Amino acid sequence: MAQTPQITPVSPEDRAAAIAIFKQLIEINTTDTPLGNVTTGAVAMQKRFLDAGFSPDEVHLLGPNPRKQNLVVRIKGMSDGGATGTSKPVLFLCHMDVVEALPKDWHTDPFKFIEKDGYYYGRGTQDMKESDAALVATFLWLHREGYKPQRDLILALTADEEGGFYNGADWLVENHRDLVDAAFVINPDSGGVELENGKPVVADVEATEKVYADFQATAINPGGHSSLPRPDNAIYELTTALDKLAAYSFPFELNGVTRAYFEALSKKETGQTADDMRAILATTPDMAAAARLSAQPGFNSNFRTTCVATRLAAGHANNALPQTAQANVNCRIFPGHSPEQTRQQLIELFGDSKLAVKYVSDSGEVMETAPDRKAIVPPPPLPEVFGPLTALVNEIWPGTPVTAIMENGASDSIHFAQAGIPCYGFSAIALERGDDRAHGQDERLPVDSYTKSLDFFYAYLKALGGR
Repeated sequence: MAQTPQITPVSPEDRAAAIAIFKQLIEINTTDTPLGNVTTGAVAMQKRFLDAGFSPDEVHLLGPNPRKQNLVVRIKGMSDGGATGTSKPVLFLCHMDVVEALPKDWHTDPFKFIEKDGYYYGRGTQDMKESDAALVATFLWLHREGYKPQRDLILALTADEEGGFYNGADWLVENHRDLVDAAFVINPDSGGVELENGKPVVADVEATEKVYADFQATAINPGGHSSLPRPDNAIYELTTALDKLAAYSFPFELNGVTRAYFEALSKKETGQTADDMRAILATTPDMAAAARLSAQPGFNSNFRTTCVATRLAAGHANNALPQTAQANVNCRIFPGHSPEQTRQQLIELFGDSKLAVKYVSDSGEVMETAPDRKAIVPPPPLPEVFGPLTALVNEIWPGTPVTAIMENGASDSIHFAQAGIPCYGFSAIALERGDDRAHGQDERLPVDSYTKSLDFFYAYLKALGGR
């Protein structure tokens, strides 16, 4: 089905239109807070599609909550949308919600789209409104041209990937499978091109991902008067456990995907880094080499399960010893291990029978035990996915190897993978190593990176859709 791709640079007029879409999305607050509303963003994009001439039966606004509506858009193909083979649609999966941003922590307004010094600033510029906007723009351009693919192309803009009670991807799979059923999913929430001092090193395509899990660690103590301090108060118990966690590293591991990633990377790296990568790939991995590589957070997260305290709450009065201290411990679990197994590891690490460790579900429910859910099984490297992708990467970023990776966070791909639909993550965004600001302060995206992603998606959609 996939055609030989050909880059056609986006015109200045279309680029300006795509930037306007990007700006509009950034300036709509889609956080899971009282000020946020995913539906506002979905309705704004729905209007763009309907104003462009998409028919109502090609644009669906739906969801289980008035503030968490999802938008599903379809470019109908020449096939009948059959159930097998290359007649099945291709789904592009993008979440519209973003993590909360505190204006006092930023140097710009996080919900204003600002261009300065060669970057676009704003919450969602990296995660993932840049791809939302690029794909909305691409769908609009293809429709304007009267493009008729051989198979349907679907764009799903969803709610609550970052958290909340109404995950759109899960809800669509469970309740409207007919709208999102596909031969495979392209999820730009992961993958992309890694830059080292401005030079492309490797193009990552997500093939599997870690399992996301939150745990609630709670210390409870009778407390007392603050004039009579005692070393076993609740804060002390909790911080002692968290100190153990901060000093601990889960065991080093590699799997087929991460091994292939470091094999590809070792051919592009030089010096000690390249030597260390080759050393960890040996039959008996060199643990000293692994330790040196682990000093870089991006490499470390590829080697093991990681857990970190992300929220703290304690005490009830300034003049009283705390009776309760609580922390949220966020874990990204290496494939092959379950949340319950990790919960037991935390209990053993803390070594305090008075400290309770419970699982917190995606909906916020606190549970005594965690699921035994395991990670995504890597899908086969479909030629119709990787063939045009590799060709386009080589055209836009010449000589850059394409390799499968393990996503070290988590994404909505899990909901489709569990439904039996292969998922591949690639954003077409090039970012400098060490400048990953997703979820963080002063999130930004290089202007040139957004422009190249527009060129990529325009050609890639045509290649996947057929002519």
